Amino acid sequence: MKIEDIKKVLILGAGTMGQQIGLQCAMYGYAVVFYDLSQEILDKALRRIAKLGSWYVSSGRLTEENLRHTLSRISATPDPEKAAEDVDLISESVSEDPELKGKVFARFHKLCPERTIFTTNTSMLVPSMFAEATGRPEKLVAFHFHDLRANNIADVMPHPGTAPEVTKLVHDFAVSIGQIVILLHRENSGYVFNTMLSSLFTSALTLASRNVASIEDIDRSWMGVMHTPMGPFGIMDQVGISTVWIITDYWAKKTGDAQAQANADFLKQYVEKGHLGFKTNQGFYCYPNPAYTLQDFLSGAEKERK
Repeated sequence: MKIEDIKKVLILGAGTMGQQIGLQCAMYGYAVVFYDLSQEILDKALRRIAKLGSWYVSSGRLTEENLRHTLSRISATPDPEKAAEDVDLISESVSEDPELKGKVFARFHKLCPERTIFTTNTSMLVPSMFAEATGRPEKLVAFHFHDLRANNIADVMPHPGTAPEVTKLVHDFAVSIGQIVILLHRENSGYVFNTMLSSLFTSALTLASRNVASIEDIDRSWMGVMHTPMGPFGIMDQVGISTVWIITDYWAKKTGDAQAQANADFLKQYVEKGHLGFKTNQGFYCYPNPAYTLQDFLSGAEKERK
């Protein structure tokens, strides 16, 4: 299969990242179908996609006409057989659980055409963890996106069994939807940027879980020295605290690292309260006006008012 043969993309998982990926593909002319467990989930996702598209229009990224054409290319169904019809490429964004990813791909292996390429948007896992379970390991490659609202960096990471022509095809597809491709030569948990970012998260969580400093002061330290608009806990709110917890807890249990488990338990407190970050308007900070955006946050003056 060549890049010009790719016409239809299936998004497995209609969460925030799946929504962004699907919209991006549709913006560049691909037919996109979303699959998730219920029509209710999909209807909610379609509303959020339309809202994101409207924001793109207001920021000059799309015209109203472009948006209408883009949204017309998007459909959704909770029926796996219907979702798999005539699909050329899958982008999977389900939970960070290798067993679950393997099961989902195995199901669609039976339903999709033989030509269909499987890609995973996993953040911290590597595709060899579930490659064999997919049923077509030679057609599986990690194709990882960051926040598409803010950047266009995408990672393409094959596993040892990925066919070279599949890696090349996914690379070319990434370019076709406006991405700057970071091509990894070997599997690496966390790719390139996330490897660096996870070290920052780990350090920040360790400081907080050991009560070395407050969440605000940890962020204030990073923001003040690096001149960034938010610190590690603000970033975790944007990523989603449940996502950070799932990844942290998975590796803590896999390695048996006591401090990593303490960090996971620290995050779990927020998850159990439903304080998942930006998407729930409550995480380490309250939204839509988090404290780190206040003019006097860096000076610490806001602490005096508490």
